[in-house]
Formats: sequence, structure tokens, C-alpha cells
Amino acid sequence: MEDSYYYKTEVEWTGERHGELSAPVLPSLKVDAPPEFKGHEGVWTPEHLFVASVNSCFMTTFLAIAENSKLEFVSFSADAKGKLEKLGDKGFMMTEITLQPKLVIRNARDAERARVTPNGVVAAPSPAMLPVNAPSASVPPGVHWPATEPGFPINGP
Repeated sequence: MEDSYYYKTEVEWTGERHGELSAPVLPSLKVDAPPEFKGHEGVWTPEHLFVASVNSCFMTTFLAIAENSKLEFVSFSADAKGKLEKLGDKGFMMTEITLQPKLVIRNARDAERARVTPNGVVAAPSPAMLPVNAPSASVPPGVHWPATEPGFPINGP
């Protein structure tokens, strides 16, 4: 495994506040400012992409840890919500991202290993993985896992 990796993207302005985001060997995305900032509805915004990047990083980190620890699960999904906040004269910043994972495990005996704790999901990325000056990412505490088929759901509140 390498010590460093680079990921290249390019954005091209296409008019008004529209753009086309691309990367080698990936499909292009239309991007825009959010409607609150004179953008248009129905188009990916930097704010959505930022929250989505944290959410997808959380998922892929969970998948790697689940694989390494041999945690068998039936399904995983996570909702994420980011808070863009005006901070006085500093302008707007994404100050908070809340993740709400939903996990269905195959065996009840794995509930303790897969549970959500007050410190976050056992497989959650640590704050040390976030860059300096990044918003905090949190996972709500609590776990509910009624035994239902085809597995045992592990849900945040």
C-alpha cells in the first residue's frame, strides 16, 4: 500500500452558476450553487457533495472494518445531514455533520460488536481521520435491535 494517493477532479463553468464536475474514468456530474445562494433546485451542490463525501467515507470505513473483523451483516445504510452556518464575519461554514447509520446484522450474537455507543458506532471513523478545521461528525447514541427476519437491525435513534 502506498503512503500517498492523489485524486484529480476538474470543474468547468457552463453558465450562470452551473458547472460540470468530472474526474478521469468517472461519470460527470452537473453542479450548481444551492438555491439559497442563487443556484437551482435539483442539481448537486458543493454542500451536498461535502456531506455525501463524509457519508460515503463512513460507509466504506465501516465496510473495511466489518470485513476485517468478519462481521456478517444483511444491510447497511446511513443518512447524513450537514449544517451550513453563518459564523459572524467568517462567512458560512459547514459546522456539523450528523450520521444516522442503519445496520442489519445476520446473527444476534454480533449485536454487541455492531452496536452504536455514546462515542459513535464501533466502526465509525475517528475524529483524527477528519482534516484540520473539518466540521465535527457525530453518530447519535442508542441502539435498537429487535429480532426480525432476515436479520437483526441495529439502528441509531
